[in-house]
Amino acid sequence: MSAFSLSPVTPDVATLGAKSTAASAAELAKRGKIKETAQNFEASFLSVMMQQMFEGVKTSEPFGGGQGEEMFKSVMAEAMAKQVTRAGGIGLAPTVEREMLKLQGLKE
Repeated sequence: MSAFSLSPVTPDVATLGAKSTAASAAELAKRGKIKETAQNFEASFLSVMMQQMFEGVKTSEPFGGGQGEEMFKSVMAEAMAKQVTRAGGIGLAPTVEREMLKLQGLKE
């Protein structure tokens, strides 16, 4: 007769909780990075679109024109694009974010 004593294997609840918290923190960080990336993509798209839109716009000499205006048109378009994105954008960022989450195997 052999004396085997089988004790039930119970995982350490504290260890499971710590792993779960670390996993959820990592997932939250990943989700935040995905959201930021999607918003940056939308801002870049809008910036290019606005630069093209302002290409043919001319301003009168006393209040604009010249090399200074030409140099800073792209800066202005980029700032406007970022502001439009912060205010809700055109709906591109949520779509991109959703697709990126799918690619990472995360649910919405």
